[in-house]
Amino acid sequence: MISASGRDPVSTPDAARLHEVAPGAYAWVQPDGTWWINNAGVVAGDDGLLVVDTCATAARTERFLSAVRATGDAPIRLAVNTHQHGDHTYGNSLLPANTVLIGHERMREGLRVDPIIDGCPPFWQPVPDWGPVTRRLPDVTTGSGLTVHAGDRRVELMHPGGPAHTAGDLIAWLPEQRLLYAGDLVFAGLTPLVFMGSVPGALAAVDWLAALGPATVVPGHGPVLTGPDIERVFDEHRRYYRLVLAIAGDGLARNLTPLEAATKADLGEFADWADAERLVANLHRAYADHAGRDIDLIAALTDTTAWLGGPMHTSV
Repeated sequence: MISASGRDPVSTPDAARLHEVAPGAYAWVQPDGTWWINNAGVVAGDDGLLVVDTCATAARTERFLSAVRATGDAPIRLAVNTHQHGDHTYGNSLLPANTVLIGHERMREGLRVDPIIDGCPPFWQPVPDWGPVTRRLPDVTTGSGLTVHAGDRRVELMHPGGPAHTAGDLIAWLPEQRLLYAGDLVFAGLTPLVFMGSVPGALAAVDWLAALGPATVVPGHGPVLTGPDIERVFDEHRRYYRLVLAIAGDGLARNLTPLEAATKADLGEFADWADAERLVANLHRAYADHAGRDIDLIAALTDTTAWLGGPMHTSV
C-alpha cells in the first residue's frame, strides 16, 4: 500500500528494528531493503562494541546508533564497512570520534573519490537528502582480511579474493556463533547489484559464503536468514547471476547494447523482485568485463532509468 505521500509505509525510517540474532549480536534491519535502505549490525563484547556498517542518511544512522546505545553502556570501539557504497558508509561521520573504522583498501579509495555524498544525481526519485553527514574514511585498511575481537568474541573480517559486489568487499564472520554479516554479497528477496564488481566474482562469492556453513546470515538488504532459507537464497543468487551472464552472452553475440539486451530479456522468476532494473547495470558490468575496460557508471545508470521509464524509486 502506498501512502498519500507516495512512500511505502514499510520503508519509512521508523520501520527499522534491532534484532538479536545471536547472544550479544544484533542485526539492524531496515525494510524494505530497496535502493539506499540497507542493513547494519552490532557485536557486543565486554570491553565495547563492534558496529558493522552505518546507513545512508543522518536520520537513519542516528536511529541505528540510538538503538545500539540502548543495548547497554558499552562504548563503540570498532566499526567496519563491508564496502564503499553510501547506504553502508555515509553515516560513518556520526560514529563516535574515537571509533576505529576498518575497511578494505579499495573500499577506502572508492569512498574517498565518491561524488554522490556531495549531492545525489537525479537518477533516483525522490532525490535522497543525506543530511548532515561528511566523508569519513577507514582508519585501518586490509587487502585480504584481518581478525578483530569484541571482548572474547572473535570476528573475522574477510575479503572474497576478488571483485564481487564491489572490488573491496568484506564480510564479518563470527565462527563460534556461525553468524555471517554478509554485506551486499547477499540481497535477500530483491535484485542483487554488481555493476561495480563482477558477475562471475559475485557468483563465486556465493559458493565461498556457503562453504562457511553459516547458521544465520545478515544480508546487506532484506530479512535475516536462518535454516533452509540460507541455501534457498544462495541458490536464487546463483540462478540470477547465471541468467545475467546468459543474457550478456546472447546480447554480445547479437551485437546488442546492454539496454537492448535487457529490453529483450525474460527475467522469469526474478521479474517480480524489487529493483529489477538493476539487470541493466549488471549487464553493463558484464559487457565492460568482456571488453576488458572500465564500466561507464553514468551510461549504466542512464540506461537503467531508460529501461525503467523514469528515475529509480527511493524511500530514504
